[in-house]
Amino acid sequence: MEIWQIVGLALIVTVFCVVLKQIRPEIALQLSILAGASIFILILSKIRVIVDLLQTLADQANISSYYLLIILKIVGIAYLAEFGAQICRDAGESALGTKIELAAKVGVIILAIPIIVAITESLVRLVP
Repeated sequence: MEIWQIVGLALIVTVFCVVLKQIRPEIALQLSILAGASIFILILSKIRVIVDLLQTLADQANISSYYLLIILKIVGIAYLAEFGAQICRDAGESALGTKIELAAKVGVIILAIPIIVAITESLVRLVP
């Protein structure tokens, strides 16, 4: 699906949500979440192409796929946390959205520990 189709879908759902919010706010929120999830599903094939390209580049550069997997997990956490936090904000729960972002930051730091250790070990080997 091209970006203009995604934007068109989002705009149509936005119009429906604005109208529904006045009548049935809970349905408007559900429609918004459904549209967001649908858009995410539509772009999964594009994400797969990016992951395959990164895997090919990592193989050519002799970078361990372990580190590539960590980086992809970090990017995934960032995108999912942003998606969840925005849904919470749309529902009027800004504080909950902030907690999702905090949890994602902690998760990213935990996942990054092996990379930080590898960089530190490399620096220690370089310095006599």
